Amino acid sequence: MRKLKNEELKRLTPEEFRNADKIPVVIVLDNIRSLNNIGSVFRTADAFRVAGIYLCGISTTPPHKDIQKTALGATESVYWKYFNKTSEAINSLRESGYKIISIEQADKAVMLQEFEISHNQKIAFIFGHEVKGVDQEVVNLSDDCIEIPQFGTKHSFNISVSAGIVLWDYFLKTSNR
Repeated sequence: MRKLKNEELKRLTPEEFRNADKIPVVIVLDNIRSLNNIGSVFRTADAFRVAGIYLCGISTTPPHKDIQKTALGATESVYWKYFNKTSEAINSLRESGYKIISIEQADKAVMLQEFEISHNQKIAFIFGHEVKGVDQEVVNLSDDCIEIPQFGTKHSFNISVSAGIVLWDYFLKTSNR
């Protein structure tokens, strides 16, 4: 076995990425305080070729050196937009036909492995503040909540880890393999 060199990976250039087909998913970051988490989500969004990221509230926007540190250039390829309030992002997405899904522990949440996704359904996945989670007002505006199963002593995953788990699950459920 031999590790592949970067030039063997045949990755898209940022320009090719911008012109390529995307999965019908928008990631909404509801008041994310960590710039490293924001950068990590950009990098994951690039890897899965999502339609975009909506940054809301206190979430910092590119360009910023601490976002770049973990994004590794993904802010140049992934479409993003900023909203003062997450509710404004939700209204915009809903008008464009997106199903709004908060990733949160809620009394009527569906466990991730049980959540069903239609192949070309437009979905906005909302990830919340590192300590407070998705704001209750945002949960109220959501069509569904998904909970990621956990079995340890902690009550949550890091937001960038949650985004990776949810996007991988989406990929598995919608790929034509």
